[in-house]
Amino acid sequence: MSTVFSILLLKITIIISFFAISTTCVSSDLHPDELNVLENIATTLGAKGLNLSYEDPCKLKTLKIDQKTGDKEINNSIICDVCFNNACHITKIFLKTLSLPGKLPPELAKLRYLQSIDLCRNYLSGAIPMEWASLPNLTYISLCANNLSGTLPTGLQNFKNLTFLSLEANQFFGTIPDELGNLTNLKGLQLGSNQFNGSLPSTLARLVNLTDFRVSDNNFQGTIPEYIGKWSQLQKLHLYASGLKGPMPEEVALLENLTDLRISDTTGINAVPILSSKDIIKTLILRNVGLSGSIPPYIWNLKKLKTLDLSFNRLTGEVHGEVNGVYAPPPYTYLTGNRLSGNVESSGFFNSDSNIDLSYNNFSWSSTCHEQSNINTYRSSHLMNNLTGLLPCAGPINCTDYQGFLHINCGGGNISITNSSYETTYEADNNVTTAATNQHFKKWGISNTGEFTDDRQENDDYFVSIQSRDSSELYKTARRSALSLVYYAFCLKNGTYNVKLHFMETQFSDDEPFSRLGRRVFDVFVQGELVWKDFNIKKEAKGTLKPFVKQKKVNVTNHMLEIRLYWGGKGTTLIPRRGIYGPLISAISLCHQIEKKKHHTEYPLIFGVSGSVIAIIFMALWLYAQKKCRGDKNTRERALRAQGLQTVCFTWKQLQAATKNFDEANKLGEGGFGSVFKGELSDGTIIAVKQLSAKSCQGNREFVNEIGMISGLSHPNLVKLYGCCVEKIQLLLVYEYMENNSLALALSGKSSLKLDWAARQNICIGIAKGLEFLHEGSMIRMVHRDIKSTNVLLDSDLNAKISDFGLARLHEEEHTHISTKIAGTIGYMAPEYALWGQLTEKADVYSFGVVAMEIVSGKSNTKQKGSVDHVSLINWALTLQQTGDIMEIVDPTLEGDFNIKEAVRMIKVAFVCTNSSPSLRPAISEAVQMLQGEIEITQVMSDPGLYDHNFSIPKLRGSDIHGSSSTSGLTDQTTTTMKSSVSSCDLYPLYPESMILNSTVEFSSSSV
Repeated sequence: MSTVFSILLLKITIIISFFAISTTCVSSDLHPDELNVLENIATTLGAKGLNLSYEDPCKLKTLKIDQKTGDKEINNSIICDVCFNNACHITKIFLKTLSLPGKLPPELAKLRYLQSIDLCRNYLSGAIPMEWASLPNLTYISLCANNLSGTLPTGLQNFKNLTFLSLEANQFFGTIPDELGNLTNLKGLQLGSNQFNGSLPSTLARLVNLTDFRVSDNNFQGTIPEYIGKWSQLQKLHLYASGLKGPMPEEVALLENLTDLRISDTTGINAVPILSSKDIIKTLILRNVGLSGSIPPYIWNLKKLKTLDLSFNRLTGEVHGEVNGVYAPPPYTYLTGNRLSGNVESSGFFNSDSNIDLSYNNFSWSSTCHEQSNINTYRSSHLMNNLTGLLPCAGPINCTDYQGFLHINCGGGNISITNSSYETTYEADNNVTTAATNQHFKKWGISNTGEFTDDRQENDDYFVSIQSRDSSELYKTARRSALSLVYYAFCLKNGTYNVKLHFMETQFSDDEPFSRLGRRVFDVFVQGELVWKDFNIKKEAKGTLKPFVKQKKVNVTNHMLEIRLYWGGKGTTLIPRRGIYGPLISAISLCHQIEKKKHHTEYPLIFGVSGSVIAIIFMALWLYAQKKCRGDKNTRERALRAQGLQTVCFTWKQLQAATKNFDEANKLGEGGFGSVFKGELSDGTIIAVKQLSAKSCQGNREFVNEIGMISGLSHPNLVKLYGCCVEKIQLLLVYEYMENNSLALALSGKSSLKLDWAARQNICIGIAKGLEFLHEGSMIRMVHRDIKSTNVLLDSDLNAKISDFGLARLHEEEHTHISTKIAGTIGYMAPEYALWGQLTEKADVYSFGVVAMEIVSGKSNTKQKGSVDHVSLINWALTLQQTGDIMEIVDPTLEGDFNIKEAVRMIKVAFVCTNSSPSLRPAISEAVQMLQGEIEITQVMSDPGLYDHNFSIPKLRGSDIHGSSSTSGLTDQTTTTMKSSVSSCDLYPLYPESMILNSTVEFSSSSV
């Protein structure tokens, strides 16, 4: 009896204690120690405006910080479920979709009662703090959609109680560590959209409690592991484009709790499996995996199945769609892109409300079949190459005439775009769209397949619009698709067409840090041919909200043309929210080449012509013997003849029209040669026209020299000279136009352009490759002499192109030191060249080293004070290197988002290239290999050399520079003078007072 009484008393005590704790949780404040910890946590996360005095976080149930509002994905919650001794303790912390820019805080380990950490959709970097493993109650970690990188730490095995881990949509790489298999309590493991490779380790077989396993969008190798079939509790298995190949183990098909199976874009899965979970399966996606044979009849009797996707396989046979007289197609049924045949009209599909896509098959259709808005029958007929096969249920289509052009405003209404003297009308494309749509108009149509999974929306929106005033009307709307989007045209004239696809990424935002991490990847097919694989709009356009045009020449032979965009399972799917992925397109233009001038709007090409443009063919010299400068009519002609030059000639009227009569509004800059104007040729090509003014006779020699140097060169990293004009009293040079201006402007922060690390690495290597071509790769070897950031231009793809060859001199093989005048820019000139006139390729290597340091640091080496004093960037960097603070050199505007190995490598290359001794500098070809990690960087470091703390332009200007001749024994003293030179800073002004040192005396080849 006493025992019973004791048990009863114990229960009453527990109940009273529970209510006491609950009551305390309502009335008590957060423990003071944890209040202090919160402040440190907020600092590490980069949260701003923390106010802990506003109200107690446990009572407020949120962290009072500066944050955006209005996004339903935002979750800023603090939960305090454990309270005693008049104090509460944080058990759960949710800081989601806040774009926090800091690092993962180790200080969370001081919240000893913490159970859940959710920091999804931020911009956090760094590694997963191993300190968190000491938290005894931690079971839930979600770090999805952040900027975390590196390999997965083996220390994760110490998180013994973890039941959920999401690292989706980060930058992790390498193999999955074997130790991850020690987390035997895991129920959810989400590793999708990273860069993992290798095979899945066999130790994962121990994760027998898993219910959710997602590894889509990775680079794994090997086959789908058999041990997945041993995870008896598994409910969700996502293997979109994971890299893993078939076959699918029989054990996986036998899993009885499987409700969601998704595998795509692989090979080796030869047949539709017979699933043991047929009574509960809701989603079955086996897309583009190599299926063949027929569809098993049981598929049509899966009562819970919502989505069936067997598209883009090799399935054959008939589709009955009913079992025992009961018709039950899933609400979303995609059989696109197979070899299915038979009379589909008898299958009962046409009596269903389901969204059914039958496109790209071999069905037989009666002449009385009719279209339905929920069934896509595009190209579903065995009649392949005629209009009946294209639209089998649309009724008779006869082409009374054939068109040679088509313009579509994807996702928007009719608009007219005016360009130069003509107007182009883009047809509307804004009809209601479903998951299985085929819409056709007079001479074109669209076919859409797929619904956006996991977006928690019953009715998907296939149109995207923006309200930006800065965007062209053509890019304010777009159409998107979850799987496959086809635009097709018919009744076209046969022949060659120029097809333009207009893109702009509008669903990711560079203004929202975590949204920058979004990746949209899809494939582009034209006339059934894969032309662009893994196409990424943001990557191609170098940012969001930037128009980008892809062009393709297409041959039409049967009066039909087709463009298909396909999502192959790659890219993120949860940024900025779930369901953002798949193809996106703003407009389509196609024009028969004969119709081009008459109907087609040529949009300005904001990038230079590609490297495949044939080298400029030189024209006859007599064209130049037309005008004189200040009385000397034949000066330019003789100079051109002396160079042996002929070049493509533009007429004055052509350039006058291109620049709108040299309108001041089109002026890009003005330098020693005269003005430079932006222009547009009649074919839409954007150009830069450099005009040699009549009063600028001092520029003749440099002008002629520049023609000689550039016109004979063709390389992706050199500015291209299109040609010139010799009419009136002026000479004009016509260059490709660089939309993104100079590297100096991009680094200065004065433009809207933001260079991420990948762009900087590409630019640096591009400059080095351009110089490598000049030094070693071209028929005419030369030294540039004025490499600097203002002389590096950036095209629309942010490729570096070296400009201003006006100072370049032919490399004379037999000369160790080239006979020349000193000409270059203070701060970039090699010491031996600035002081003694010794000029070799190593002078360019020195200048490149300075530019490389500018790229990695984001700082200019030409910081002027009162327009004369100079601050050495190399000296500043050396100081940091010597004190062990080398990473402080890296541009802070990158906010830690860069490849550490590449950054250190670039810094070291800059140091070795700027050594004061030319013999200790690498050749530029070696510098290229160093930057690419192909060879080790020599240990020789830079030193201040010419540009030490005491160096200044006035001192150099006022000093004597001596050059001795071994032949005469005489010493010439020369006073240096400053004068400007035509360069890219004339074309794209940044430092209008940039100084060029030009000696008045030539040094002989032996004068050192």
